[in-house]
Amino acid sequence: MTRQVLCVDFGSTFTKAALVDLDPGTLVSATSCPTTAATDVMDGYDECRAALGVTESVPTLACSSAGGGLRLAVVGYEREITAEAGSRVGLSAGARVVHVASGRLDGSSLRALTDDRPDVVLLVGGTDGGNSETLLHNANRLSRSRLRVPVVVAGNVEARDEVVGVLRAAGKHVVAADNVLPEIGRLDPAPARAAIRDVFIRHVIGGKKLSRRPEFVAMVRAATPDAVLAGVELLSDGAGDAAGAGDVLVIDVGGATTDVYSVVVPRGEDAELRRHAVEVLWRSRTVEGDLGMRWSATGVVAAGRAERLVDAAEALVLDEAARHRASDPGYLPDDEVGRDLDTRLAELAVTVALRRHGRDKSLREVGLVVGSGGVLRHSDVARRERILRPATQDLPGGWPLPANARVAVDAHYVLAAAGLLVAEHPVSAARLLNTCLA
Repeated sequence: MTRQVLCVDFGSTFTKAALVDLDPGTLVSATSCPTTAATDVMDGYDECRAALGVTESVPTLACSSAGGGLRLAVVGYEREITAEAGSRVGLSAGARVVHVASGRLDGSSLRALTDDRPDVVLLVGGTDGGNSETLLHNANRLSRSRLRVPVVVAGNVEARDEVVGVLRAAGKHVVAADNVLPEIGRLDPAPARAAIRDVFIRHVIGGKKLSRRPEFVAMVRAATPDAVLAGVELLSDGAGDAAGAGDVLVIDVGGATTDVYSVVVPRGEDAELRRHAVEVLWRSRTVEGDLGMRWSATGVVAAGRAERLVDAAEALVLDEAARHRASDPGYLPDDEVGRDLDTRLAELAVTVALRRHGRDKSLREVGLVVGSGGVLRHSDVARRERILRPATQDLPGGWPLPANARVAVDAHYVLAAAGLLVAEHPVSAARLLNTCLA
């Protein structure tokens, strides 16, 4: 008797489902349907289950970026040190960082923080044993604020108990974690990442009121980008008899953002690389909020012009196409002209996102590049190759290109599925990735 698990990603636009057989670690089938956030996200989930013929006995694991995903505000000590460290950790936890504050909060900065409507605040500041005055000041200001969202405290560990006490005394929900920057130049993202994940599952998912059905909250295990990063890490590392792919680069072109994930092993001088006194995260994600195929399509054209990838004549055509897509996010082109425009927008989004991500670390040894996102899943081979070409051929980009990389497309949503499975079924999840991608 086979053991099957349904892995579901409730996306901002589409809900994707992959049915996995655990014993061989293979994909049985996959499907997608529009996310039904306007009514109840479980309506789309039911449609996916029906399309796959899944019985009630098959358990479901899910991740979600519906309803805006996880909106994170970071409050730190210095913008180029602890606030920057907190932002990087937040991105690795699958959050969209909507606000970064540095230094002592005052009335205006607190109002700006509140106006950006975070789901969670990550409060950081000071190395262990270092400055704690700003951290305590900010805890006091947050305790007196009208902000009613959970706070993850991951600053100077010697001040942690006092900070947590101040916030809890004011009725705030607080989760404590180890310092994200225990010493200058060394990041420790894992404890804060786990705390943010826990807060997202326990407090944010239910609070977004995406479904009236309790099973939705029960099945969600992570924010979608957090699950994808876990899948990318597993693809790189492998597990059991499933070998890892080594250095990996993943580009996910979405409707609102283009996310880039990379897992690389630092070598030579790169192993000692520091950036603004904050260690480079060698397992990381960056989010480009101005580069998306629908909601932020106009940003793709603007970024393309800024990078001198688009001339004035092409920009006129792309601007019109981008405005149309931004005004109608559900639009799907039904002719070659429309598909050509989508392909060009995706190619520009990939180029700019990779340039921004690749300048932070060396990607020369990447052996596998994976593309993801609806525009790739629904394109033919020639269009896929064009969209992903910048990953290996963007010579003017100013970042070190992979020297000898193979290119694949995650056509069946298996990165998120593997990320959901890895905690309880790591070997099955790694076999799934090897079968579909590696």
